[in-house]
Amino acid sequence: MPTVSNTSPISNLACIGRLDLIREQFTEVWVPSRVELELGNVPDPVARKSIEEAKRAGWLKTKHASDSNLISLLMMELHSGEAEAIALAVEFKADRLLIDEKEGRAMARQLGLKLTGVLGILLRAERSKRIAAIKPEIDALRTKAHFFISPTLEAAVLKNASE
Repeated sequence: MPTVSNTSPISNLACIGRLDLIREQFTEVWVPSRVELELGNVPDPVARKSIEEAKRAGWLKTKHASDSNLISLLMMELHSGEAEAIALAVEFKADRLLIDEKEGRAMARQLGLKLTGVLGILLRAERSKRIAAIKPEIDALRTKAHFFISPTLEAAVLKNASE
């Protein structure tokens, strides 16, 4: 079964040169039309290029989310990219939804979706010895991608990684 992603996991990992971690953990990743549009507007040209390469390589794919009623309902609380990603994950009966935003994660959980975000991807990569440590990756996310992580969540992630 497929994996569906919102903009944030792809764009943030692309910004720090770690988009390959998604490819290694999830063979095929689908994004809805709105997310594809957002990915095309990522400000970092190197990140945008790596996203384009992922699309050309065929592991990052686009599909229109077709349940307009669900999308409209979700957009009462969420941005359009999040709403379409959640709707596509429901439609696909996706194994996993890659999403970081708190509100989007809460809504996706209510719909019974399994979730992973950037930090979960980094934890999996650290456990499989693909990266040596998570702390430098979090620091890169902050400085290069302007990724927000609360001190409490960062401490929990680092504890989970034994750092």
